[in-house]
Amino acid sequence: MKAVVIKILICDDSSMARKQTARSLPPQWTGHITFADNGMEGLSAIRKGLGELVFLDLNMPELDGYSVLETLREEGIKTRVVVVSGDIQPQAYKRVMALGAAAFIKKPVDRQKITDILAQLQIETPSALGTAAVSHPPPYAAPIQLNFHDCYQEIANVAMGQAADMLARVLNACIQLPIPNVNMIELSELQMALATAEDSTISAICQGFIGSGIAGEVLLMFNDTSFSDIAALMNYTGKIDETVELELLMDTANILVSTFLKGIAEQLNVHFSQSRPVVLGRHLPLDKLLKRDYTPWKKTLSIEINYTIKEYNVYCDLLVLFTEESINVINKKLAYLFN
Repeated sequence: MKAVVIKILICDDSSMARKQTARSLPPQWTGHITFADNGMEGLSAIRKGLGELVFLDLNMPELDGYSVLETLREEGIKTRVVVVSGDIQPQAYKRVMALGAAAFIKKPVDRQKITDILAQLQIETPSALGTAAVSHPPPYAAPIQLNFHDCYQEIANVAMGQAADMLARVLNACIQLPIPNVNMIELSELQMALATAEDSTISAICQGFIGSGIAGEVLLMFNDTSFSDIAALMNYTGKIDETVELELLMDTANILVSTFLKGIAEQLNVHFSQSRPVVLGRHLPLDKLLKRDYTPWKKTLSIEINYTIKEYNVYCDLLVLFTEESINVINKKLAYLFN
């Protein structure tokens, strides 16, 4: 039996995600595998005939996956596109399928998910070839050389998508997702790392977490101009007073913080215990809020995600801060999981 030869394109801005997808392909497959780290590079490769089967991320710089699909349709380019994304909102799925995607896989990807999709698309799989089709491992089976910054960004991307999906289902709205901002910073530099406008007042909740040698705190910072729209989306009626604002803040934090931490924990194969949420401040300018001594650390690994809701005036920052001592533990877990 001959091995399958197919021109495959894996288009994702995360090197970790590209390698995960490549290593999940059937081991009996041979041929040309092309990698692209943004939509512009991906389109160029497809136009050159290097993408008979495309695995496409959605949330990328330069050109996102939606724009790639739109361009393929406009130019009449025929190829099978499997979207592989951390954005698992119902609206995201509907939109990519309407744009011509052949299938949708949620991150993180694994071999079974790939095998199931190939069967769904009626693409020849290893079971039809026999185990002796290839006598040597393909080049993408080599151990992964981890870029830990890229890994943090990718696991944050997956957890971000899970949290957004939960909030989107509760609100029946579409959450706009950014590329997570990951930094190792001094806490004194925290204000410069945040996207919240300086002239706005915000309300914030802080919640600690700990588990398996990993600890930290999560801040949810809610722009005060967002309360009326989030109240409408959550079907609150009547006057929006201080009590209602606090309830809205707690409800939003419960969804985003709990789901995000669960997404991180599942990927690292750990369990986090969470403290009770604490109101860090209400209706304060950002600089005054951050002057408060809410954590004793001097240096932290921070993950910042700015959630917004299309067509609504809703803006909130989710800021996850890991203790400096947690970094080595996380790195060891990542190295074990992906090698």
